[in-house]
Amino acid sequence: MSLSGMDISLLLPVVSGLGLGLALIAAIGPQNAFVLRQGLLGEHVAVVVALCVASDLLLISAVVAGAGALLEHAPVVTLLLRWAGGLYLGSYAVLAARRALRSADRLEVTRTTGAPRRAIVLTTLALTWLNPHFYVDTVLVLGAVAAAQGADRWAFGAGALLASVLWFTGLGVAARLLRPLFAHAVTWRVLDASVAVVMGMLAVGVLRG
Repeated sequence: MSLSGMDISLLLPVVSGLGLGLALIAAIGPQNAFVLRQGLLGEHVAVVVALCVASDLLLISAVVAGAGALLEHAPVVTLLLRWAGGLYLGSYAVLAARRALRSADRLEVTRTTGAPRRAIVLTTLALTWLNPHFYVDTVLVLGAVAAAQGADRWAFGAGALLASVLWFTGLGVAARLLRPLFAHAVTWRVLDASVAVVMGMLAVGVLRG
């Protein structure tokens, strides 16, 4: 095999992992909504992005190493994760709806006061690890495709991790460009109302299985 042929054979699983990772991670969800919100606020963006990427690194590595097959055969664990995630998504929808219903003045105060770093860290971890879709996408979908890669599964996993880095970094940075639009309280109301609807629908879907 020529050198160029070897390079292509090594690159293909990375590109495949990158493409599938972006396709899965780009869906609207609580994690993406939270990263976008923090990016718009300009608060602890680097911390939030780092936690999201680190979480993906841990789970993707575990899945590529074979933990996905174990979780598939643990229906009790899957059921517990589904209920915990569904309830958490529901509570997040309620909080988003409350923010959308606040008065303009109160919303402005909330927007400029800022939240403690510890609260941001805990919220990011909860929205990531209590989200059933995090496990469905990574363990079942990504894990199944990674297993089919054979010896190239680690290159595939590296591509999926690259997708996580690019997506969350881009989302956190690109949010700054939207700040002029979110200078008005009504825009925040629309965002929070949309998040409440989406999170509510996801919660119902998760609880119903």
